[in-house]
Amino acid sequence: MLKRTKWKDKLLHIKLPHTYVLLTMILLAVVVMAYVIPSGQYDRVFDEAANRTVVLPDSFHYVAGKQPGLFDIFLSVYRGYVSAANILFLVVFAYGFVYMLNKNGTLHAAVHALIRLVGDRTQLLIPVGMVLFGLLGSTLGIFEETYGLVPVFAGIMAALGYDTLVGGVVVYVGVATGFAAATVNPFSVGIAQTIAEVPLNSGVWFRAIVFVVFEGVAIWYVMRYARIVKADPTKSVLYNCDEVEPLQMAGDPTDVAMTGRRRLCLVLFVGTIGILLYGTTCLGWYIDELSAMFLAMMFVVGVAGGSGPTQVMQDFIESTKSVVPSILIIGFTRGILITMQEAMISDTIVHALSSLLKTSNPVLSAIGMLVLQSLINFFIDGSSSQATITMPIMAPVADIVGLSRQTAVLAYCFGDGFSDMFWPTNCSLQCGLMGIPLNRWYRFITPLFFIMVVLQFLFMGISVYVF
Repeated sequence: MLKRTKWKDKLLHIKLPHTYVLLTMILLAVVVMAYVIPSGQYDRVFDEAANRTVVLPDSFHYVAGKQPGLFDIFLSVYRGYVSAANILFLVVFAYGFVYMLNKNGTLHAAVHALIRLVGDRTQLLIPVGMVLFGLLGSTLGIFEETYGLVPVFAGIMAALGYDTLVGGVVVYVGVATGFAAATVNPFSVGIAQTIAEVPLNSGVWFRAIVFVVFEGVAIWYVMRYARIVKADPTKSVLYNCDEVEPLQMAGDPTDVAMTGRRRLCLVLFVGTIGILLYGTTCLGWYIDELSAMFLAMMFVVGVAGGSGPTQVMQDFIESTKSVVPSILIIGFTRGILITMQEAMISDTIVHALSSLLKTSNPVLSAIGMLVLQSLINFFIDGSSSQATITMPIMAPVADIVGLSRQTAVLAYCFGDGFSDMFWPTNCSLQCGLMGIPLNRWYRFITPLFFIMVVLQFLFMGISVYVF
């Protein structure tokens, strides 16, 4: 038994190469595939009724493609950044907007206002906090912006008689579940639907139901764990763990006041979500319009928060430093796609995948698509990156196997989002923020993760008949 435990510990601590190293390996693998996999393509036509380009399922045929040379490898990366420019700037401007809300203390003040509101009813912090963070992830695609709040909440909940894990998961599981069960998230749903050529934010009512169910299950699980731990601390997954150091709150949480300026910024924040919904559903807005909206609201929120024009520009420049790794990954992955397109092996891969996914039962095909997206997420960190490299393949696969492209988008959102809480390539950072070892995290998250897997399968099956 001891040997088995040591084996598991060693397995969990395996260090993977840096993200860019992994992407380089994928790019080189694609180059090799260009020499091994025969070039082929499907015929495509524009469907005026659906207002999008569709693949003719039975039209696959082999063609002559371009086999990339050494210089073509570097050229494809450059072309990837050019091709993905609209998505890159959407990420930059959207992050700038959220950064302003963080910088002027609006988001932190809102969180602390909730703490003061509940008073002695401390357990209410769990559902209220998780709903708040879940909505932020589901609507605006906030994720990394909550990193600073993970240790804060861990310290708060530890001081209230829980363990640090409870506070950390209020933020992390709350926002991660919301991000995965996205409603109008521009970084996942927005990009995926754009690439899949379906109306932006269409099917939002179904995804709203998905969000309520998943966030509700997550809240139930965390509250159940919190009650057990508070009643008996020995039941904590962190009990008797020498690697965990108690967290202390830095200062009085009541110090962050909801000032008049922050109230105004909070109203503007809610208004931005309303504008996003109205623009995409009623005005036909796409990536360009959303980028312009986030850029405009970034300046508005910055000035409303008390910053002058110079400070707003300085804050915007500062925000870009944090988002550079994400946009570099997006451009790089688009370069991989371009290499596949020029070698004309994308459709050949699609043809092979369609054979794997095509069964007599469309529900099994949908679940298979979800499983593939979840596996891919182990190697590609970043929702935008995964969308840009997988959706151009999965969208036509959906056409071929008889599934709606909305189902393909849902498979991507689920596969990209929920597995973040399980794959060590993604959750290890959060464990660091919470100050807990990875093996203790798996003791907590594994039951919830498999409950969510069952729910994912269920909703994938329902989507087959809904879309």
